[in-house]
Amino acid sequence: MPIQLKELCRRADDVNELLARYGVKFGIYKGGKFHEQLFPFDMIPRIIDASDFAYLERGLKQRVKALNEFIKDIYSERKIIRDGVIAEEFIYSGSGYLVQCDGLAPPKNIYTHISGIDLVQGKDQSWYILEDNLRIPSGASYPMMARNLCRRSAPEIFEQYAIADNRNYPEILLRTMNYVNTGGLSVILTPGRFNAAYFEHSYFAEKTGAHLVTCDELVVENEHLYFTDYSGKREKVGAVYRRISDEYLDPVNFNRESLIGIAHIFDVYARGNLAIINAPGNGVADDKGIYYFVPAMIKYYLGEEPILQNAPTYLPYYEQDMQYVLENFDKLVLKDVAEAGGYGVLFGSKLSRTEKENFIALLKSEPRRFIAQEVIDFLDIDIYDNDKLVPRKADLRAFVLMSDEPVVWKSGLTRFSRNPDSFIVNSSQGGGFKDTWVMEA
Repeated sequence: MPIQLKELCRRADDVNELLARYGVKFGIYKGGKFHEQLFPFDMIPRIIDASDFAYLERGLKQRVKALNEFIKDIYSERKIIRDGVIAEEFIYSGSGYLVQCDGLAPPKNIYTHISGIDLVQGKDQSWYILEDNLRIPSGASYPMMARNLCRRSAPEIFEQYAIADNRNYPEILLRTMNYVNTGGLSVILTPGRFNAAYFEHSYFAEKTGAHLVTCDELVVENEHLYFTDYSGKREKVGAVYRRISDEYLDPVNFNRESLIGIAHIFDVYARGNLAIINAPGNGVADDKGIYYFVPAMIKYYLGEEPILQNAPTYLPYYEQDMQYVLENFDKLVLKDVAEAGGYGVLFGSKLSRTEKENFIALLKSEPRRFIAQEVIDFLDIDIYDNDKLVPRKADLRAFVLMSDEPVVWKSGLTRFSRNPDSFIVNSSQGGGFKDTWVMEA
């Protein structure tokens, strides 16, 4: 490790203490109770050189364009179904498909305003896409805040290395919101203080200048959405960056028990009087089963070969794939298509005989519910633990923001497992995070 990074590591405790003081935390619910905890930060950055990042950038832009075309198609002409690329029943049986969105188009036909694409790098140096997060992906605030504290702690390092500046994310985010704004304020809608990503909501509101609002401050009148501030002043809203899942967004149109949504906000959106970021109904493409088809989408919609590859994936929904999964069960990782955050992930080799038999019975009865993937041998990345370097598995969440063209943020959230025997890196599963340095050419 270069001497400069050793100096940075010596300040790890100070930086993590400041992260805690500034409230850089995440929250999870366990046993019906909210627990807030520090997201552990490792001072050694993941470093991606300019040529590698340029390759990732091309592949990520390509993928997000195709996914946006897919969502637009599914809620309009459904050409990809008609041409037999994806089975109709497979689309409509997914939990992310919203029939309420059928025939609707968001402002400027942009659905995937913010995409959080999870990748891993294998030991063969190849990059593989693990997931496409297209609903309410989070995490960009963590490397931003950590970089800021590291820059203050060791400014000389950032003078010596040609590192792409990551402070422009709020600027890209605001441009994304304003591009689709239908006329009025751009706001960030949060469920409130006890949401897992509340720090990020408040941080980006501060950095973009957008209003941070809750459902109590928004009301629908005359087919428009309005924000009422503390003084009673009312202003029209043209774009909502929501941090609320589709089912809780509007208690009239979706879950009637929702206490964090706004009645009739979906009707305002349906009339073209509001942009909602990300668009309702994106879950149709944010499904681990649909992930299987993204390479085919790229060929179908863009007429191009995929630049970035999926992890080798099998759909038990298809008889041939089911047979492969049963024959190679102990070599595969099984994932529930509707779960997130590291939940619903099982390694075949880790199951007992009884657990395996029970799971296979479930798999056969609900084949649409699961995918199976080859276990990729992730590239190990060093972390600084108890004054020594130790290798850990890590992924990378890259952020792609769409306005007139997709923009890939020159940074990212690198998450790592703190358990030497685990491939699960999610914060909800006890993982930590690193900054991601994209080097300038």
